[in-house]
Amino acid sequence: MKTGIYGGAFNPVHKEHVNIALAAKQSLNLDRLIVMPTYISPHKNGDMSARGRDRLEMCRIAFSGYDGVEVSDYELKRGGVSYSYVTCRHFKKLYPGDELYFIIGADSLQGFYGWREPEEILKCVTLAVCAREDTAVLKSELKKFQSRFKKEIVTFGYVGRAVSSTRVRALAAIGEDISRYVSNGVKRHIVGGKLYYLPELAGVKKYLTEERWRHTVGVVVTAAENSRRVRVCEIDAIYAAVLHDCAKYLGADAPELKGFKCPENVPPPVVHQFSGAYVAEHTFGVKDEAVLNAIRYHTSGRENMSGLDKLIFLSDLLEEGRDYNGVEELREIFRKDIDECLKVALERQLNRLQSLGGEIYPLTRRAYEYLKGN
Repeated sequence: MKTGIYGGAFNPVHKEHVNIALAAKQSLNLDRLIVMPTYISPHKNGDMSARGRDRLEMCRIAFSGYDGVEVSDYELKRGGVSYSYVTCRHFKKLYPGDELYFIIGADSLQGFYGWREPEEILKCVTLAVCAREDTAVLKSELKKFQSRFKKEIVTFGYVGRAVSSTRVRALAAIGEDISRYVSNGVKRHIVGGKLYYLPELAGVKKYLTEERWRHTVGVVVTAAENSRRVRVCEIDAIYAAVLHDCAKYLGADAPELKGFKCPENVPPPVVHQFSGAYVAEHTFGVKDEAVLNAIRYHTSGRENMSGLDKLIFLSDLLEEGRDYNGVEELREIFRKDIDECLKVALERQLNRLQSLGGEIYPLTRRAYEYLKGN
C-alpha cells in the first residue's frame, strides 16, 4: 500500500491544507492519507494556538467525506514537541510493508535542513513536495536538497495559493470574516467556540471610518504574518496593529483623551501616534509597554526601535491595501531584511518631506541616522 502522512499545526486547518492533501493523494495514487495535527510544533512557538482537541476536531470537520483520508491523534496523544523523525519512525513500524510519503510544501523544504534528525526521516519516508505560490522556489530547493542528502524527492503538480493559518487567526482575533479561507464547518467551530477571538479589542472598529478600518485589518494581517519571521510575539503584533490608529479621528475634547498631554512641537500628522498609545492604555487596558511603544512611534519611528516597533511601522506602510509608487520594491526588501527596509522607508520619507517643504519631526531623522550608523 501507499500511505501518505500530512502533519502540521493546522492552527487552524484551512482550504489550502485540504487542497494540498487531496492533490497529493490523487497525484501519488495513495491508498491512505493520514492527516495529523501536532501537539507542539518545533518551529511555531509564540503563535496564538487553539487547544489540541479543537485543532483535531477542525481537521475532522475539514476532511470529513473524503475517502481514504483519516485524521490521527497520534502526536496529540504522545505530547511534547512533535518531532517528525519520531512520527516517521512510528508509522514505519506500524506499516512496515507500505511505501510511506511525508507531504510538505516547498516552504517547509527550505527549513528541512534545520529539522531534528533529517536523515532519520529520510530512512523512513520519501518526501513529497508541492510548490507554495512560487514554483521557482521549489526548483531551487530540489537542487539544494539532492546535493545535500543524495536522495530523491517526489513532487506533485499542485501550486498552493497564498493562504496561511496566521491570516485566519489574525482575522478571527478581530472578528473579521474568515469564510474565504476555511470551510463552513471549520468557520462555525472557530466562531462558535470564539477560538482566537480577542474580545477586548472588539470596540476599536467604532473609532474608525470604514476605509481606515480596512487599512487597519490589512496592518493586522501583515504584522501577524511577519511576526514569527522577525521574532515578535504574534499576539503583541495583533494588539499593536489593531490599535495603531485608534485615536486618529478623536478630537482634543474627546472623553477618551481626558488627561492626555501631547509632547511639544509634534506635527499634526504625527499626533495620533501619541494619543493612540494613550487610548490603547486608558480605554482598552493595554499595559504592555512594548505594545504601547509600537503604537506610540508607528508614524515617526525612533532611535533603536524594537522588533515590534519596526514591524508595526512597516506593516502600516506596506499592508496589502497600500498602492503607491515604490511600495512593491519596499515589500520585496521587507521580505529579505526588515532593517534595510526600515532604513530605505525612512530615507524616502525624509526626502519626500524635504522636497515638499514639510516639517521633519526630529524623531524620524534620528531613527534614520541611528539605522544608517549601525
